[in-house]
Amino acid sequence: MWKIGDRLGGYEPGQFKHRFRMLFIIVSVALSLLVMRLWYLQVIKGDELRQRSENNSVRLRKIKPMRGLIMDEGRRVLVDNQPSYDIVFIPNRTKDIRKVIEKIRALYTERSLTFSTLTSPPDRVKPFVPVLLERNVSMEKLAVVETHALELPGVATEVTPVRQYLNGEMTAQLIGFTGEVSPEDMERDATGKLSPGDIIGKLGIEKFLDGHLRGKNGAEQVEVNVAGKAVRSLGRIPAELGDNVVLTIHSTLQEAAWTAIGDRAGAVVALDPRNGAVLALVSSPSFDPNLFNGGISFDDWENLSSDIRHPMENRSISGQYPPGSTYKPVIAAAALEEGLITPETTFFCNGAFEMGDRTFRCWQSKGHGNVNLHRAIVESCDVYFYNLGKLLGVDRIAYYARAFGLGAPSGIDLTQEKGGLIPTKQWKLSRLREPWQMGETISLAIGQGFNLVTPIQLANVYATLANGGTLYRPRLIKQLESSDGHVVKRYGPEKLGVLPVRPQTIALINKALWGAVNERGGTGYILKRKEQDVAGKTGTAQVIGLPQDEKARKKKRITADLRDHALFVGFAPYGNPEIVVAVILEHAGHGGSAAAPVARKVIDTYFALKKMTPTHEQAQSAAEIRGIAKP
Repeated sequence: MWKIGDRLGGYEPGQFKHRFRMLFIIVSVALSLLVMRLWYLQVIKGDELRQRSENNSVRLRKIKPMRGLIMDEGRRVLVDNQPSYDIVFIPNRTKDIRKVIEKIRALYTERSLTFSTLTSPPDRVKPFVPVLLERNVSMEKLAVVETHALELPGVATEVTPVRQYLNGEMTAQLIGFTGEVSPEDMERDATGKLSPGDIIGKLGIEKFLDGHLRGKNGAEQVEVNVAGKAVRSLGRIPAELGDNVVLTIHSTLQEAAWTAIGDRAGAVVALDPRNGAVLALVSSPSFDPNLFNGGISFDDWENLSSDIRHPMENRSISGQYPPGSTYKPVIAAAALEEGLITPETTFFCNGAFEMGDRTFRCWQSKGHGNVNLHRAIVESCDVYFYNLGKLLGVDRIAYYARAFGLGAPSGIDLTQEKGGLIPTKQWKLSRLREPWQMGETISLAIGQGFNLVTPIQLANVYATLANGGTLYRPRLIKQLESSDGHVVKRYGPEKLGVLPVRPQTIALINKALWGAVNERGGTGYILKRKEQDVAGKTGTAQVIGLPQDEKARKKKRITADLRDHALFVGFAPYGNPEIVVAVILEHAGHGGSAAAPVARKVIDTYFALKKMTPTHEQAQSAAEIRGIAKP
């Protein structure tokens, strides 16, 4: 027994002490690591973790502003706002967005609903940064999401304003549409004010005045429960409403032009020659801008982008066409100012003009006989202007054409405007590396060849003639107003230049344009009104050239898509012009039979509106203003 006691008193206590020391060291190290971890979390990462903790119950919500209203010159609302119920995903409880989407899709399928996500879900999401899943959903979808909130962690509903385009296709290219900002838009944003999820203008006035219409985002701190649903507001910075826009457009004239053009491709422009205000701007075919309100579907976008008639192109400012005989007043002004002819100078027209081994034909195959300037414009004699082209030469023609505003964008308040083409010798040499030929000048003199103009440019040429020689910048914007109706900015007339043409020359040309509508034999006679107040010019622009041989010309069959364009440009009343109308119809044939009747309807509507008594018009405007919903 003593041996056992000796071992307990000697060997065993030493071994126990050794083991105790090892255990003490392990525990000490573990406690040290725990203390260091606590120090790291509380001191080093304390602020970040505290913020995360608060974000588990408080969310910062962006408040999107109401875009400003867009109204016509009589304050009739063209674009309004309506509430959109959106479904968003906020990665505060889970980051698995794809699993959430599949759950929503399954819930929709049970009720025969379709989940139409705007884009492919992102592979990585940032905490507390909302991801838009669906925009402008139906009340049925909204009810599904709300009643299954616990099964959809991180899913919430938001109410945001979307545009309501009250005139649909009639003003689509003019007003445009809105859409969510893209990464490319943010890269191009020089102000740095755009953020993901913002709604911006994508086309038309919506794009041109986006900075004024958009307003400024607000913010709100919202306390949320465990399901991510809002409980109460902790603080709010209200959004700033966008400015309202009053346009120069008259809705009744716009509707008249839209109705008159029908389903034909082309454009109608109406201007006030006294100040450059645009009264109507129509492009056909068109599209429904409301398709973009909820994020356009893939099928709708495919239909629009693949349509061979290009409905999203604004033909009134970017359609480029040969001007045809509507170009002849420019040639006449150039020849008179250069002293190459007088009003009494005559040329004989036998139906053809010979230049070397080429024959340039007049539209009147029998010829017009001896014609002076007045009759040449009234009857649109091609041979007369072939002679003027030969006398002038291409560069002198280009000088006067550019003075009228051709060959460059007009400067209208829209993006994507094109400038057309007014050729010169140097242009052809630089572009085609070929010398200019006299035969090409002959074609230019009747608005064919390389000449290209836009409808807005043609309208401005005749506006300049109508007002006596002042070239104005066409303008669509009358004024900007704050949401409470105070004027923020007015847009007045802007002079771009004065024609290098004498008043007597302009008077001679305008008298001939009046004759083209009101005198026997005039090509625009179909537009004659009993007031005899319209002056203008028809035009027919070839799309393809025809063979020189007469038999071959008769045999050549022209398909519908290669028929001539029909044009008419005119102003009224002749003594004191108030309106200019330009019409271009693609592949419609002759200007007198196709384009002039469209212009007639617009001009008739304008003067019918003028006959309305002031009290009636004021009462009508007042009633419409009372119907405007304030944002």
